Amino acid sequence: MRPGWLAALLLASAAPAAAPADAHRGHGSLAVVEIDGKSGALAVTHVLQAHDVEPALVAIAPDAQPSLDDPDAVAALVAYLGQRFRIAGVALAPAGQRIAGDRVEMRYVGRLKGRPRQLLISGALFGETWADHVTLVNVRRNGVTLSLSFAASDPAKPLPLPGG
Repeated sequence: MRPGWLAALLLASAAPAAAPADAHRGHGSLAVVEIDGKSGALAVTHVLQAHDVEPALVAIAPDAQPSLDDPDAVAALVAYLGQRFRIAGVALAPAGQRIAGDRVEMRYVGRLKGRPRQLLISGALFGETWADHVTLVNVRRNGVTLSLSFAASDPAKPLPLPGG
C-alpha cells in the first residue's frame, strides 16, 4: 500500500463526518405579513426552525427548560416575538401556534389604521443567541408582495406600500 493512498483514504473518510457540521451555516426565520386591503386586518405568521429556537430559549426563557416541549418556554417565545417583531401603530395579539417536528409557526393578528403609505417594521430577532440570524419579512397586500431583510441587530425599517 502506498503512503499517499492511505492519506487520501483517511481524508476521504473524514470528509463525510464534516459535511453535517457544514450544512447549517446560518440562522434564519421568515415572517409573513398578510394585509386585507379592504378591512385593514393584518396577520403575521412567523416560521421558525426548532433547532434555531431551542438554543435561543436559554436567553428568552431563563427560568424554563430550553425546549419547545415546555409550555413556559413556549409562552416566553410568544411574548418575545410579540415584543421584538413590531409594526408601528399596530397592536399585534397572539393568535395561535403550531409546532411540528422542526417547524415552529407563531401567529399574531392586528389591524391597520387607515390606509398607510408605508409600514415601519422592527424585525431583528434572536440576536442574543445568534449574531448571524436573518429574518426575511414578506408583506402581502392586494396581491403584491414586498420584502425586507433584518440582521440580528438591525433597527426598524420602513416599507413603502403600493396603493396606500
